[in-house]
Amino acid sequence: MLSSSPNKITLSALPPLALYIHFPWCEKKCPYCDFNSHQIRDAGPQGGFDEERYIKALIADLETELPNIWGRQVHSIFIGGGTPSLLSAHGIEILLSAIRARVNVEPNAEVTMEANPGSVEAEKFAGFAKAGINRVSLGIQSFQDEQLKALGRIHNGAEAKRAIQIALENFASVNLDLMYGLPNQSLAQAKSDIETALSFKTPHLSFYNLTLEPNTYFANFPPKLPSEDAIDAIFEQNLQLLTKAGYRRYEVSAYAKKDQECKHNLNYWRFGDYIGIGAGAHGKISFPKKVTRQVRERHPETYMQAMENKGNALIESREIAAKDLPFEFMLNTLRLTDGVDTNTFSERTGLPLSTISKGLQTASTKGLLDENPSKLKATELGLRYLNNLQEMFLD
Repeated sequence: MLSSSPNKITLSALPPLALYIHFPWCEKKCPYCDFNSHQIRDAGPQGGFDEERYIKALIADLETELPNIWGRQVHSIFIGGGTPSLLSAHGIEILLSAIRARVNVEPNAEVTMEANPGSVEAEKFAGFAKAGINRVSLGIQSFQDEQLKALGRIHNGAEAKRAIQIALENFASVNLDLMYGLPNQSLAQAKSDIETALSFKTPHLSFYNLTLEPNTYFANFPPKLPSEDAIDAIFEQNLQLLTKAGYRRYEVSAYAKKDQECKHNLNYWRFGDYIGIGAGAHGKISFPKKVTRQVRERHPETYMQAMENKGNALIESREIAAKDLPFEFMLNTLRLTDGVDTNTFSERTGLPLSTISKGLQTASTKGLLDENPSKLKATELGLRYLNNLQEMFLD
């Protein structure tokens, strides 16, 4: 039963639960990257970071969340960064074993690790697979040396291809991250990148438009990017190539073969719950009467010190106000090309659908929202102007 009060919520059931683990180090900070990543500046015994110390902090961090998730099963695990593939296979084995000893992880859970081609070694990837990683997401971005250099990547095109081959030999599922709208990128160059990616027949591809994010090197020293018309032409060209090759666009930037969607990311976009551990990690945990968000200490050293000295690295833990839940829900779910069932809104926010009736009416009138009453789904026009559509659900 849903609460009719604008300030109270009641969830009839808790949503699926995932686990996100953040690894904050990378070999080199890319000029476009606004993620919480820190360049390794010294050559220590573990390549500039204390692996054992960080893993101990992660395990202790997870233990602080156990009272919030008693009895709940974790359906997916995602190790992101930074460059998690800088970790050793032994370290990953210790971490995943510790997680399974403390949390009820679904037997066939999707366990993803992000990796950069510059840090790929065949022996290490075999060790990751043996430790329990069953899906790898490779940050390819481009196969062209000129573009990779412009993006500040540490790998070249040949290394990217080799990394994909090694990944395919070791993991059940492989995703390739590609970017478009790159500095001085032509239509032909963009086509070449997609065609090269398609030649490997990986089950999943991510296809992102390069954007100049605040607080990045590119924001302060912007490169010459293609015009909006040129970027639109690249997107339409490559969408046709992906569709022809049997990939379905299921989210704004995600494409998959049949039944190969990323389960972890689908949980985010369906407004599911996730524990977030590690430096700067964010989490979302629901309870019968509230939905909460958390943020951890951002800098890896500060994070580890907080876990060691205080036993807790939270810098923010707050209940999402009922008035903010509709926007947060729509911000995520409208990214999905299939949308979600209408009743998902009430299930995940604890609010009646009437809370967003004004936004639904406005969006439908403008042709941005599908008129099917059983779905909350953006039209093709809505996906094109997604920011405008999402803003219609702001309080």
